[in-house]
Amino acid sequence: MDKEVNIKRNMAKLFKIITLGCKVNQYESAFIEESLTSMGCQRADQDREAELIVINTCIVTARASCQSKQAVRRARRENPKAVIAVIGCYGQVFPGELSKIDGVDIIAGNRGKSSLPELLVRAGHHNPPLIVREDFGSLNPFEQIPIKRFSDRTRAFLKIQDGCESLCSYCIVPMARGPVRSLEPDKVIGLLKGFEGNGYKEVVLTGVHLGEYGSDFANEINLTKLLLEIGKNRFQLRIRLSSLEPTEIERELTELMASHDWLCRHFHISLQSGDDEVLRMMNRHYTAEVFTSVINDLYRLVPKVCIGVDVLVGFPGESDRAFNNTFDLLRGVPISYLHVFPYSRRDGTAAAGFSDQLDRKRIRQRAFLLRCLDREKRRIFRGSLIGETFPVLTEGWVPGDRNLIWGLSDNYVRFAFPSNSLIENRIVKVRAEGVAERGVLGRGLVD
Repeated sequence: MDKEVNIKRNMAKLFKIITLGCKVNQYESAFIEESLTSMGCQRADQDREAELIVINTCIVTARASCQSKQAVRRARRENPKAVIAVIGCYGQVFPGELSKIDGVDIIAGNRGKSSLPELLVRAGHHNPPLIVREDFGSLNPFEQIPIKRFSDRTRAFLKIQDGCESLCSYCIVPMARGPVRSLEPDKVIGLLKGFEGNGYKEVVLTGVHLGEYGSDFANEINLTKLLLEIGKNRFQLRIRLSSLEPTEIERELTELMASHDWLCRHFHISLQSGDDEVLRMMNRHYTAEVFTSVINDLYRLVPKVCIGVDVLVGFPGESDRAFNNTFDLLRGVPISYLHVFPYSRRDGTAAAGFSDQLDRKRIRQRAFLLRCLDREKRRIFRGSLIGETFPVLTEGWVPGDRNLIWGLSDNYVRFAFPSNSLIENRIVKVRAEGVAERGVLGRGLVD
């Protein structure tokens, strides 16, 4: 009791959390927010100064690193008296860079997240900043940080895997996240039961390398077998998967998605390049032909499946021919959208030392062409849905419009449909009737 009183006496009363990057970061930020709130802290309104600012960083690209640093400087400018804590991937890999930014009080890495909230409520100003980070070891277990609720979100995220050992030549993530670790299946089931009990209708399973789930266990559990166990529980919620590699999408997984409506018809696939030589230089262990076969199988077996693709443009040595191979491949397969990432040189990666680094202008030009293709793919995919009916998880009124409800379909399409009353956190049937700039216009078939 004395410890709890002492914590509350020294804690920061008002806090803000700024999250950059992936769904794993979003999950971990939600844990910190829930923990701080349980200790008596309050989340500050956007227009109020806070006493504690937590910035959960991303360094997957040079742009992400720049945005992380900008967030730190903006937080200090807008909250001059606050304790500034910079946590996550940036703090794990480049704590020295962060320590040079004026006003940073605490730098924390990616180990020991479960004990971080207690450190934050006790935190004061430090000059130089207090650095709290440890290197990853080969025997580090998965660190479970359970969450009951996500503020401002209809969907819940559940981190079931951490770490990556793929060592793609362009990627800093293995340094930031360490080796593969997985959450035991029974704990996954338990957390899903908790989300179901708290009224969630969708949970997104996420990880740093989700397709490697279970590879660190002695038994033969993998992602597909975990999903089969989840299915046995007949939860009243649907499950969505975050990003996978082409080689991780097994036929059994595809057939499971095709035959069970609780598993969302949505794959987000990390391709990176459609040229075999570039894939080899990236240390990616598949070919363009393998990727094409996977996409065609998904499209054939899972009706109205949404297929998103990550592509990295401007990798060192990417010739005009190599880029054209990527562009032609993506144009020719039935995908639904693209996430386009311009290559940026990252210290500590193998590709940083490669010759034939491309100039920024050429990279921007190629990224522009792929983003144009992305818009075309989105338009075609949305148009293919017209006349069909989809289960849509409603999120409330469209911002600024009290006549339209919006929500997300199981196949990852933003729907908007007219309604005379507010509909939140319900799965309703919506018929697609028109294509809009950001999604699909529909007609709700509300019971």
